[in-house]
Amino acid sequence: MPESVDPRIRDALGKRGIEQLYTHQHTAYETVRKGENIVAVTPTASGKTLCYNLPVLQAIAEDDGSRALYLFPTKALAQDQKSELNEIIAEMGIDIKSFTYDGDTSPAIRQIVRTAGHIVITNPDMLHAAILPHHTKWVSLFSNLKYIVIDELHTYRGVFGSHVANVIRRLKRICEFYGSSPLFICTSATIANPKELAEQLTGRPMRLIDDNGAPRGRKHFVFYNPPITNKALNIRKSATVEVNQLARLFLANKIQTIVFARSRVRVEIILSHLQELVKNDIGSKSIRGYRGGYLPQQRREIERGLRNGDILGVVSTNALELGVDIGQLQVCVMTGYPGSVASTWQQAGRAGRRHGEALVLMVASNTPIDQYIVHNPEYFFDRSPESARINPENLIILVDHLRCAAYELPLKQVESFGPLDIQDLLEYLVEEKVLHHAGDTFYWANQSFPASEVSLRSAAQENVVIVDQSDIANVKIIGEMDRFSAMTLLHDEAIYLHEGVQFQVEKLDWDHKKAYVREVDVEYYTDANMAVKLNVLDIDRTEMRRVSSIHQGEVRVNAMPTIFKKIRLTSFENIGYGPINLPEEELHTSATWIELREVDPALGTKTLEQLLLGISNVLRHIVPIHVMCDRSDIHVVSQIRAEHTQLPTIFIYDHYPGGIGLAEDVYRRFDEIKAAARNLIRKCPCEEGCPSCIGTEIEGLHAKQKSIQLLEAI
Repeated sequence: MPESVDPRIRDALGKRGIEQLYTHQHTAYETVRKGENIVAVTPTASGKTLCYNLPVLQAIAEDDGSRALYLFPTKALAQDQKSELNEIIAEMGIDIKSFTYDGDTSPAIRQIVRTAGHIVITNPDMLHAAILPHHTKWVSLFSNLKYIVIDELHTYRGVFGSHVANVIRRLKRICEFYGSSPLFICTSATIANPKELAEQLTGRPMRLIDDNGAPRGRKHFVFYNPPITNKALNIRKSATVEVNQLARLFLANKIQTIVFARSRVRVEIILSHLQELVKNDIGSKSIRGYRGGYLPQQRREIERGLRNGDILGVVSTNALELGVDIGQLQVCVMTGYPGSVASTWQQAGRAGRRHGEALVLMVASNTPIDQYIVHNPEYFFDRSPESARINPENLIILVDHLRCAAYELPLKQVESFGPLDIQDLLEYLVEEKVLHHAGDTFYWANQSFPASEVSLRSAAQENVVIVDQSDIANVKIIGEMDRFSAMTLLHDEAIYLHEGVQFQVEKLDWDHKKAYVREVDVEYYTDANMAVKLNVLDIDRTEMRRVSSIHQGEVRVNAMPTIFKKIRLTSFENIGYGPINLPEEELHTSATWIELREVDPALGTKTLEQLLLGISNVLRHIVPIHVMCDRSDIHVVSQIRAEHTQLPTIFIYDHYPGGIGLAEDVYRRFDEIKAAARNLIRKCPCEEGCPSCIGTEIEGLHAKQKSIQLLEAI
């Protein structure tokens, strides 16, 4: 333990069994004390929390006026960290006040947090919409701010990370205004570029600390491929069905288990099946769901139940991938590959956090990437985690945050806001009558409150609220969903699943962003189709090849949900259809596209269309791995005749207005992505194409071979 640590902190840590620091904790403490910004990168459950708690508590013990701001990506994580921090503070016997400040904080406590909080624990959304715009109420925090802690740094990627980088620019402006210059302490799970990401996010030079000194329990990692049910088509037993059977086995033997699923719908399907399977063994209330859209008190109750052992199992989206303390789970079951090496290790880290051995099971689905991972385990085990990409200079995001910044404090003509020259953008905002220009300063000149119009987490500016009217005497809000997801999950007649309970959407009021639902008991769930049309607006880069050309530029995407399918819960067969009547959504974004200038005429139009669809299916799964993004962040669409050239074309585009740099990454790394797609098709054990590679078998066509030839020609 370093000599400079206050004896009261030393005693408090001693009571918790911490007599010495791990090497990374010691290095972090000494580096921060020297006045350097740090990013600490070590595996799950290696004591990263002490990397920031120790220097912060020491600074406050030395000077009661010191303040710290903790940023966590989710409310759940913030609540969890507050409990642990307050336990240490209670044992120290020093009057240090730490509070969470989020949407659940009562108005009475908010006043105390603003004036007396030594440590304010919040999330980027609250900082953006509730703290920075009202900075005059937070004078004691901003004028004495010594440290800004950013935990789970790796989650700030893509759209969310690009927004948060701009929120931090606004935060630094306000600190400067009040005369403080805080240090940044960042912690991250393993990614390929933590130092680069931390520097991009904070705009400050960083010292990387990755000398992990924590002991690690043994993990048994099992890749499980369900048995084949149709040899000709290489169709395997459903991963969901296998996950249910495996999880039931552990739960029936009272082994605490976490099951991860990729989507909200899948979480609810697995949960309802599992509750039914285990109700006689352990009671259906012993297993719970956990995902975005649940209300805060439900989530807190589930976290508590897992810690104290009342809840034996939990089915979650990646919401529990982060470091929320949910106790000593022994088994982690993943429904399919989570989409990135980093995410997989994060989910695996939820089992065996505090004891010797843990079992991690990844049950592969029929999708191309799952089959690729199972047949090439070395790809996963030998590969370093991916790089996290952000683009804070995305014009739509940047302009949104310039509006917010001007509302908070007038912008000076000479002021910088990141690396771009913002003069033209400020002039544009003057023309739009948002800012007023006087002398060398731009002032806010609008009636609106800009932060409320900017969502950090989605392309949509507003969420759809879900209203349960099953009981007319007790109509209540049970959740919310972003606008793009609502088009396919909350349309009229959709089955919405919440905590294992089925609700039918009786009416989606699109204009007022409300979905009215009623509880039902049916034997199916719904899935929707989208019709997509693309137009090229501008070409920025082109690479000509022998029979093809690769372009990167701006496109307009017109998307419209068309029909929904009813799918039986037990057998996953289609049992009905219905139309969706919603307006078309338009998106201007960045794309990379591949045009085929020469094609073997013997193929014929129909065959070529099917081959392009098959290759698109493979790319849809391969691309997110190589550019480290969620599958929903990037879309792949093939057209037999593109609007602008009438040539066969495959488009890969960012599913976000203006793009966030993913398509540019695809352009730069296209040969690497193409090679991975070709290997996936080649190594698939099917004979002529299946759902695990190109999506379908095309009768008598040697579709697999032709798809590989087409990729090689590109």
